[in-house]
Amino acid sequence: MRRLLIIRLSAMGDVALTVPVVDCLACQNSDLRVTVLTKQQNVPLFDWMPANVEVVGVDVKRMKGVGGLERLYQQLKRRRFDAVADLHDVLRTKYLRTRFRMGGVPVAVIDKGRKAKRALLGHGMDLKALQHTTDRYADVLRRLGFDFKVDFERAFEPREENFAPIEKRVGRKMQGERWVGIAPFAAHEGKVYPLTRMRRVAEMLAGQGCRVFLFGAGQKERSVLEGWQTTDIVSTCGVLGGLHNEMLLMSRLDCMIAMDSANMHLAALVGTPVVSVWGATHPKAGFTPWRQGDVGIVERNDLPCRPCSVYGNKPCLFGDLRCMDITPESIVERVLKVL
Repeated sequence: MRRLLIIRLSAMGDVALTVPVVDCLACQNSDLRVTVLTKQQNVPLFDWMPANVEVVGVDVKRMKGVGGLERLYQQLKRRRFDAVADLHDVLRTKYLRTRFRMGGVPVAVIDKGRKAKRALLGHGMDLKALQHTTDRYADVLRRLGFDFKVDFERAFEPREENFAPIEKRVGRKMQGERWVGIAPFAAHEGKVYPLTRMRRVAEMLAGQGCRVFLFGAGQKERSVLEGWQTTDIVSTCGVLGGLHNEMLLMSRLDCMIAMDSANMHLAALVGTPVVSVWGATHPKAGFTPWRQGDVGIVERNDLPCRPCSVYGNKPCLFGDLRCMDITPESIVERVLKVL
């Protein structure tokens, strides 16, 4: 059996976009043993993978300096990989792939298209969309000689017994009831829709007869979302018992509202329609949710400054985040259209 190492140590959203590729590669190459090296927090993303996929979760904070990376390499080396795919291309992964290459193992690395992404800044309305990140991942594996088609549909097929853990916490979905998720947070301010307006979105949807579930992580986000709760608006923070069950609940939603963030990708992976709100970043950079199309994208197309950042980590040029001056009504309208 051939052995392949796939490395992606980054944030959850980037790792989520590897799932369609890893799943299809493993399913279509049963003689291949795939090992995914990622952050420990990302391991549940692969819970539904085929049997020939294993995931190695690491704490990157412990991978300090050359010594820490060398120890990790020595551990991985013992698995005798036949090929290595670096889907991250940062200093840590450059070291690891270089050590494997020195040992005679074939290595391929992602072309992130950094120059093309920088060219989008301030010109997003005028330029063509760039290659999707998932397709970039697949190209790396094909350069290593693996033949497969990325025809991924969803992470798992829902079965009633799957939902027992979440039904104990949020209740059973009644026939005809519409469930909508809202994940209002993101890693950077330029990607976050104003929380007062998003709360209004939740209240408007509840007024339309929807049951709304709020998603977040950490004590600060939990405190905010608990303040939004009503009979029909429920915070899931600290309630579901981890990412695995969060994805199960997402699979039962009729729609998920999210920023350009990990939750946008998680909902898409389980086959749930996504309404994504874009501010400083832009869908054309190649980070849209898997196979969602344009119907769920909410953004302002009248601002020549968009996008001002590829990843949303730069301060607004004007200090007012005008890219997020989007009415709650327009988001609700888009959700109702998707529903």
